[in-house]
Amino acid sequence: MSAREQASFRVSAGLDEAGYGPLLGPLTIGFAAFRADGPLGWPCLADAVAEEPARDEDRLVVADSKRVFDRSARGARRLEATTLSFLRAAGSDARTPDDLFRTAPETLRVTDAVRRTHPWYGALPDTLPVHVDDEALERHGASLAEALRNRGAEVVRGGLVVVPAGHLNASFEATSNKSTTLWSYHSAVIAELFDRFGAEGLDLTCDRLGGRARYGPALAALLPFATVEPLGEARDESVYLVRAGDGRMRIRFVQKGDAVSLPTALGSCLAKYAREMVMDAFNDHFSGVCPGVRPTAGYVTDARRWLAEVERVRPDVLPALDGLVRTR
Repeated sequence: MSAREQASFRVSAGLDEAGYGPLLGPLTIGFAAFRADGPLGWPCLADAVAEEPARDEDRLVVADSKRVFDRSARGARRLEATTLSFLRAAGSDARTPDDLFRTAPETLRVTDAVRRTHPWYGALPDTLPVHVDDEALERHGASLAEALRNRGAEVVRGGLVVVPAGHLNASFEATSNKSTTLWSYHSAVIAELFDRFGAEGLDLTCDRLGGRARYGPALAALLPFATVEPLGEARDESVYLVRAGDGRMRIRFVQKGDAVSLPTALGSCLAKYAREMVMDAFNDHFSGVCPGVRPTAGYVTDARRWLAEVERVRPDVLPALDGLVRTR
């Protein structure tokens, strides 16, 4: 694609997920979109944003969430500062968990029914932030606003999707395929971004979904009135040009997309923050229900340890919670 063609895409966006593999807890998806004249990378916002976690005192760290968050108090502050600063820049109050849930596409929002069937959502914090102080958050927000202004850019969309285990199980049963379930949630976000920003030209980078290399048929099914032109399909990157009426989208599915796209890296951070927030509530809830059971991050080996401990302490708890353990 020529430089002129690239410049015609005014909105750069990305999305990524967290929690695809665990046995406990939600799948989460984060996504972000920026409007700017030309691609928007880390150097464009260098006065406020960095890739290196060590820069977290004076910069918001945007990178693969595994680098941003390291299960330390400092890592929690770093991840929260990045998440809340960018969501506020995108127009969300981001002052309660419900504010965060409302950033999802409407059909994917956490509902009262989710709270009833997943009781640990009742242990979510009343207000945000939890880990970073308000003064630091205000300072980061002001620095980000100035960097965006200097670049002639703006954050036009930021959001996160939380898919509880019970909803994942229902989808697994309906699709009989984990990859199809993952695509069903990603595709809802892709469709919303295209609907909002396609007329301006949308350049969207997604982390590759599992081992899939060809996405053309799935995109054509998602956007049935669009033409989908493959620009390249390979093991490490698949690229498509999508046109529908006045809308245009270049969409890339890239291995380690969070290393090549700032919006995708930000999506990774948003997704990780959402999952960690819910897992903190999960552990807070069960520490009261099952005293002495150690917290879990939900990944398979430790989740099995956690389930065995709960079985010893409160064997009556597990059968009553159909949405607790993922079936795939």
